[in-house]
Amino acid sequence: MKINTQEVAKLFQEKKYSELIFFLESFPEKLPSEILNILAISRLLRKKDEESLSKALGEFKEVYTREKHTQTGLNGLINFFNSAADFYDYLGYQDTSNRATGYLKESVVFFKEAESYFGYEKRLVSVAIRVFKRLNDLDTILEFYKKLHEKGDSTLSIFSSWIFFNNYKYNWEQKDFLSYSKLLENYCPNIPKDKIYDIPNNKNSKIKIGFLSSDINKAHSITFFLKTVLDSYDKEKYETYLFLNSNVEDEGTKLFKKYVDHSINISQLNDIDCINLIRKENLDMIFDLMGVTSTNRIALFKNRIAKIQISWLGYCNTTGINNMDYLISDKNLIYEDEHALYSEKILYLPNIWNCHAGLNFERNHSPAPSISNKFITFGSFNNFNKINENVLKTWAIILKNINGSKLILKSSTKKETEIFKNTLKKFDVLNSVVFLPTAKFFQDHLKLYENVDIALDTFPYNGVTTSFEAIWMGVPVITMKGYNFNSRCGESINKNIQMKNLIAQNEEEYISIATNLSRNKNQLIEVRKKLFDNALSSPLFNKKEFNKNFFELIDKVK
Repeated sequence: MKINTQEVAKLFQEKKYSELIFFLESFPEKLPSEILNILAISRLLRKKDEESLSKALGEFKEVYTREKHTQTGLNGLINFFNSAADFYDYLGYQDTSNRATGYLKESVVFFKEAESYFGYEKRLVSVAIRVFKRLNDLDTILEFYKKLHEKGDSTLSIFSSWIFFNNYKYNWEQKDFLSYSKLLENYCPNIPKDKIYDIPNNKNSKIKIGFLSSDINKAHSITFFLKTVLDSYDKEKYETYLFLNSNVEDEGTKLFKKYVDHSINISQLNDIDCINLIRKENLDMIFDLMGVTSTNRIALFKNRIAKIQISWLGYCNTTGINNMDYLISDKNLIYEDEHALYSEKILYLPNIWNCHAGLNFERNHSPAPSISNKFITFGSFNNFNKINENVLKTWAIILKNINGSKLILKSSTKKETEIFKNTLKKFDVLNSVVFLPTAKFFQDHLKLYENVDIALDTFPYNGVTTSFEAIWMGVPVITMKGYNFNSRCGESINKNIQMKNLIAQNEEEYISIATNLSRNKNQLIEVRKKLFDNALSSPLFNKKEFNKNFFELIDKVK
């Protein structure tokens, strides 16, 4: 019995996925590979849940194993990779059986096999990056991004991600970030002038300020810092706009909509329509809160959407975009003689480049847990992408220096830990390290700091939100000096909380600071008490002072 391919195509084009699935599942004979691929895709287009992902993964795998040397097999494999990544994300911390992890590992085996059949294949490499991100294999991710660039197969999204991921390692100097970021211009479309409106020259009755982000939701840390600006400002003087680049809005999004005068969702608009929409508003200035991170819209800024364009908060490095006029920093992050390493003009806030709005629960000083349990507990709750072999080696030496000490590691997003565990085993400290799953509730995440004596910062990519949270909870953070904006965030945070003694010059001093503080219990108790007592009045959490400084800065550049 021959399947009616025209009927299949018709149902698929009309998006009648349930009807198509029923039709194909009732077919008595084995489905041809191309049709099986369509069946699996239809399942996911109808509903992407655990059952549909599981069935689709099995069908995509069958397509590949049947047709390993053909384009049909390649299509099935690419779909398998994407679905494996989606399945991992869908299950999250509920993946107690490690089924999702198994699909990721199977993807790696299939990738190496397919590479021998097809050689370099852009689509295969591009989608494999999604798998290796979840496996936390940073070296392979960087290798793949570089390969796509060298083969001329980068897109704006791919090239942005490559620049961003290089912040996690010492692969590039700041001059490299500048030179590669300038190439972003080549990946952004040049919109013809006759397609877009001119920015009006008329003066507004109020200063119109826009903020553009894809990350205004309850789960994203950026909101704690943006809130210090938006929840209190002179509404007689400023008119504010929030441009949302996400089609998913939650209670966090709704809250921020209340802070501003206008909120506009641009996620479904192409670049031309988006540029025209924003230009019509005649903004005096707009803040890009993403840079090359997230689902960025850097192409909008390349083509200019406001009289003044400023990069702030979401990305702590240069964007390389000619029309990005300013980058907000502080003098701990970018030195006066380093301005030429950033494409933007540098605007300095007087104390710190951002300020945390604080958390909605009563603070209570927690004694160092080592007082009762008689051993030191270190902790790092940073995104696992920020942990590289140099970091693990440094932490391993600290653990060996302090008998009986423990290190708690927890990532803000679910990542595999096998690479870390192999490295820690090599350094003979695996038994001293506890990996905790991503916390389901924010309050549970914060309570974990009650079990930590000393927080250990990552390098060269420092923690930001995690360091603010640790300090809020009264836990000191040991950090290390860096070589650019991104790698000096920890230094600026500790200087602004009067903890210069916890800033190391290098790995050796980092080890020494951690070792000495751990051995001197009285000093540890004193540091923790001082930190807790001074946090809220410091520039880290003094949102009233920060808000004043921020708008004074705006008035200078408008």
